[in-house]
Amino acid sequence: MLTDQDIAAYHRDGVIVVPDLLDAGTLTELRRVVAEIVAGAAAVTEHNDIYDLEPSHTPAMPRVRRIKAPHKVHPLFDQIVRGQPVIDILTSLIGPGLRLHGSKLNIKAAQYGSPVEWHQDWAFYPHTNDDILAIGVLLDDTDLSNGPMLVTPGTHTGDVWNHHGEDGRFCGLIDPDMIKPEIAQAIPCMGTAGSMSFHHVRALHGSALNTSNRSRNLLLYEVAASDAWPLMGVKDYDEFNSRLLAGPPVNTPRLTNVPVRMPLPPAARQGSIYETQLGASKSYFEKAA
Repeated sequence: MLTDQDIAAYHRDGVIVVPDLLDAGTLTELRRVVAEIVAGAAAVTEHNDIYDLEPSHTPAMPRVRRIKAPHKVHPLFDQIVRGQPVIDILTSLIGPGLRLHGSKLNIKAAQYGSPVEWHQDWAFYPHTNDDILAIGVLLDDTDLSNGPMLVTPGTHTGDVWNHHGEDGRFCGLIDPDMIKPEIAQAIPCMGTAGSMSFHHVRALHGSALNTSNRSRNLLLYEVAASDAWPLMGVKDYDEFNSRLLAGPPVNTPRLTNVPVRMPLPPAARQGSIYETQLGASKSYFEKAA
């Protein structure tokens, strides 16, 4: 699926976009499933294990900003990340041993879809090595108007910025005053629905409020090399191995010299990245009224 130039671009820039990996039938079914899950939020009034809600959510007008761990909510999400085209690309970029670290579906509804402040995924879940990436599956046609993910090329080979707030607790974002040059160099991950982006776990990224009249839904998977072990520990070994996408279980973590800042002390507001980032005193992106 990838050319040598694609692979070289990923290692150089820390991000690539591969067009049209999902067919029209799969996209139609995905959208149906997402709409069904979002409609179910009418029965909830606060965040839970499935839903992270927009501040403006009400049962009468369900507004969801994230579906948590969608691969556990509906089998279609698990099937997509285990599909051969995706596995082939992951093998080219990471290697033959692969483990799903997690998944999420960020929903940016027209006119109010919440922004995500500048951060590095690595700050949330450091491992023994950084052969880890995130897949972003575009469920809608995405351009500059509907809040695409912005990634700064080359930042995956640099330092890990401080993601802690003034109180010393982890807050899941970087003070935007510290990264003005990097923000200015960010590029959007855009394309037609069914395309997928692949960005390195240390790449700097964020996304703005959706001010358009179109949705911008992004299905995200985090995938690690099977010999990358989380520094925060493994709570359930059998569950850990159940997330293998390719290759056998590995009991010998591969250690590499990578910069690490632990996400401790934990965030004052536990939950999704949206809740965690509320612990910061500064932000970059405009928020919905």
